[in-house]
Amino acid sequence: MIRFSRQRRLSWGLVFILSLVIIWAHQRYRREVPRIDYLTGWVLLAVILLLTLYNARKKVPFLPLLSSQAWLQFHIYAGLLTGVLFVVHVSYRIPTGWFQGTLAWLYLLVMASGFFGLFISREIPKRLTTFGGEVLFERIGSIRAQLKERAQKLALQSVGQSKSGTIADFYLRELNGFFEGVKNLPQHLLEVHSPVNYLLTRIREVNRYLNKEERATMEEITRLVRQKDGLDYHYAHQLLLKTWLFVHIPLTYALLLFTLAHIIIVFAYSGGAR
Repeated sequence: MIRFSRQRRLSWGLVFILSLVIIWAHQRYRREVPRIDYLTGWVLLAVILLLTLYNARKKVPFLPLLSSQAWLQFHIYAGLLTGVLFVVHVSYRIPTGWFQGTLAWLYLLVMASGFFGLFISREIPKRLTTFGGEVLFERIGSIRAQLKERAQKLALQSVGQSKSGTIADFYLRELNGFFEGVKNLPQHLLEVHSPVNYLLTRIREVNRYLNKEERATMEEITRLVRQKDGLDYHYAHQLLLKTWLFVHIPLTYALLLFTLAHIIIVFAYSGGAR
């Protein structure tokens, strides 16, 4: 842990020094070096292309191309460095025109989605650990179906055991919809527990009218409610991790396509780097 903290400080320091060097060099030589914007543009493109290799690296983990953790660290800090290169490339001005504006917005969206992905990739595992450990995403659906089947069976059995439909009626009125599918995704992501607390409160209210045998059945159903709520919590967070990539990666490729078009336009209408 100490070693990782030291490496992180060194990485931040290196990014800071490189940023200062890039800004100083641009300020110092932008009037002396002809078309320095071409140089900054090519460097920015080269770094972005290197960043896209991280996704390719994850698809071939068996190749001896450094560890995935090393690639991730490079991806983070090199991504931060592109911010400085971008600002220098546009000469500290807000791009004008619809094409340049779209290109700039694409870059900013890629950067923002990258920061968001960094946040959730570090925050969500900690949340899942404190919420009972990780459940395989592919198994959540089958486990949820088992919980629903067990809860329905308990509600129906209570009718024959106690000769009363109190639990069965309560299940149909308050719990059937809860067990039907995934519930309260936004609330789980925001750590809001009021929906399940409401159900638990309603269960406690019904318990006052139950006999000892019925209370034992309701206690088992309460345990299933908590498990179902936990599954929904895991589903919401793991789904966010998976869908984030379907935003960040397409935005990155869109940025590359617009960048290619930008290069073609520049060389076609301004004489290239001559």
